[in-house]
Amino acid sequence: MSVAQNSRRVLVSFLLVLFTLVLLLGSTGGVVAAGEELVLATTTSTYDSGLLGKLNPVFEERFNVKVKTIAVGTGAAIRHAENGDADVIMVHARPAEDEFMREGWGVNRRDLMYNDFIIVGPENDPAGVSDLGKATDAFRKIADSESRFVSRGDDSGTNKKELSVWDAAGVELGGKWYLEIGKGMGDALVQADRMGAYTMSDRGTYLSMKDNLDLEILVQGPVKGGDPVLMNPYGVIAVNPAKYPSVNYSTAMAYIGFVTSPEGQKIIGNYEVEGEQLFFPNALSEEPNFSQYVPKDFRK
Repeated sequence: MSVAQNSRRVLVSFLLVLFTLVLLLGSTGGVVAAGEELVLATTTSTYDSGLLGKLNPVFEERFNVKVKTIAVGTGAAIRHAENGDADVIMVHARPAEDEFMREGWGVNRRDLMYNDFIIVGPENDPAGVSDLGKATDAFRKIADSESRFVSRGDDSGTNKKELSVWDAAGVELGGKWYLEIGKGMGDALVQADRMGAYTMSDRGTYLSMKDNLDLEILVQGPVKGGDPVLMNPYGVIAVNPAKYPSVNYSTAMAYIGFVTSPEGQKIIGNYEVEGEQLFFPNALSEEPNFSQYVPKDFRK
């Protein structure tokens, strides 16, 4: 083989390697095809609080991708993903997230951020829960007094947490005092406000709406030194492309990379409503946290 022929082969091999690298970058989020759409199934709290209005436009501009948001409860968001109708989910119910991964629907879970749940109600506090430090004690007093309580009743992360607190309090639900509306957090707060009722809310949505509500925080979560039971962590998970090859996996991973990056975490941490921080980023840590990646029963 002549020197010229050998040089041409080397050049062709180099170009093939370069082309392959470009393709690989495209499949891992380094280069995302312009005009793509990413379907994000998420909770109403991330949408109603206004956080996604700060996060998603930056991602869209950076990657030239349109994010289509499906804002529902955590249970419904997970079902969208299981049906292949979403590329990535952002939710806040770790047991349900674990089950989602355990069954192979989701991959590459990351811790994202946290806030907490609070119990809100009318200023006159008919059940007398404002002096109580524990959510279970407050729920027992609400039930014993048959004071009105509005539940989302939508299989959301908030609804799952609420039901777990009722269960821990030993309360059997039923009766006219307990109203399940099957709607999102914003709707539940508006309904409770109109009825002079109690409800459990994530802090972010309440703070974003409080100027239009007469509801007061009566039982605090751990963000303000209250009951640690009311901690509210969020995770972000890509839909498994082995289950649905048509999902936009590369862009989903780019999105996960963005929201857990220093830039994305800064946007989350800086988001405030009337001077109050709504979410606290926790994706970045100097210490390894392998528990975020796998279901609880997979951990050693």
